[in-house]
Amino acid sequence: MKKVISVLAVFVLISCGVKKAESSNALYEVLTIQSDGGGNIKFFEILTEPNEIKMLENDPLLADKMKNPDVQDYNYVILNMGEKNTSGYTIDVEKVEETDKNIIITVKENSPAKDAMTMQVISYPYTVVKIHSKKAILIN
Repeated sequence: MKKVISVLAVFVLISCGVKKAESSNALYEVLTIQSDGGGNIKFFEILTEPNEIKMLENDPLLADKMKNPDVQDYNYVILNMGEKNTSGYTIDVEKVEETDKNIIITVKENSPAKDAMTMQVISYPYTVVKIHSKKAILIN
């Protein structure tokens, strides 16, 4: 009986330490979603060139996620929601689809609920996305 309990205890301890491997086949990765710090106007920027991507490496919020970026394999997209009069806004990626010729990103803009308590402060929501492809990008 003690051996059975010992074996079960060892099995439980070993299985707790096992992590599920992350899929490396993901088409995109959201690097950050911020409620403030974006641009004054709504715009989407696709970064494909090393000198453009260098800007992201210098961002303190992204520095740990941008170590030695392989600019030959990835594109980066900045989604700016523009100026908002209150807090509570975000801009997200709803889905990313790959076709033979391009990558199609569907963007979702989130507003605070009508009855939500928000701060009366100007905010500039933005999101940075890493696309695991060098195909042309279309944004909806």
